[in-house]
Amino acid sequence: VQLQASGGGLVQAGGSLRLSCGASGRTLSGYAVGWFRQAPGKEREFVAAINWLGATTNYEDSVQGRFTISRDNAKNTVYLQMDSLKPEDTAVYYCAADRDNYPTPRVGQNEYEYWGQGTQVTVSS
Repeated sequence: VQLQASGGGLVQAGGSLRLSCGASGRTLSGYAVGWFRQAPGKEREFVAAINWLGATTNYEDSVQGRFTISRDNAKNTVYLQMDSLKPEDTAVYYCAADRDNYPTPRVGQNEYEYWGQGTQVTVSS
């Protein structure tokens, strides 16, 4: 499955962005999908994930309550709604797909087999 992340951009602190992760090649409906991010000079880190049904989600502590992950399997797309953005949210955001389905989506990036190319999110203070 090929993933395409989009929706990044430049936004002021306190603003919002919605990222999209689309798929081609096959349907995303059988995969858990996660969002990860990598800031300059830092390692890539987990942000949020959603299981294949969209029934359960998982969030990194610093984004809990500000970010919302959701999916529309009919549109073969997973979304990351990011509200109350902070300068420390600045990073390249990647979506990834995990073909192994668990009740709670996994947070380890090594568990995800398929990756998109990333989209830049820049939050100005």
